[in-house]
Amino acid sequence: MNKDDRKAAITAYKDRKPKAAIYAIRCTAADALWVGPTLNPDSVQNRIWFTLRFGNHPNRDLQQAWTAHGADAFAIETLELFEPDADRYLRDNQLKDRAAHWRSKLDARPV
Repeated sequence: MNKDDRKAAITAYKDRKPKAAIYAIRCTAADALWVGPTLNPDSVQNRIWFTLRFGNHPNRDLQQAWTAHGADAFAIETLELFEPDADRYLRDNQLKDRAAHWRSKLDARPV
């Protein structure tokens, strides 16, 4: 990669707008569901699975289900995807409201 290509790649990375999403983690063995918001739906599964594998996820219920049933009992899905928004305050409020909506609709726990 030459200097100009590298500079263009860095600029493109800095100029990207963050996507946001509401996701659900489902444990089929325990018939449990957790719902939460994320600003990076592309990497949320890696982040959560990493903390669960090492036993230090902050949500104790989720961690206990993972420890009891293992990774094969879990799946993650995107419930709602949001377009990038310039106003962070509006985006954060919308994520919070929509996560609460999905929790009540699906009778789910927060992540």
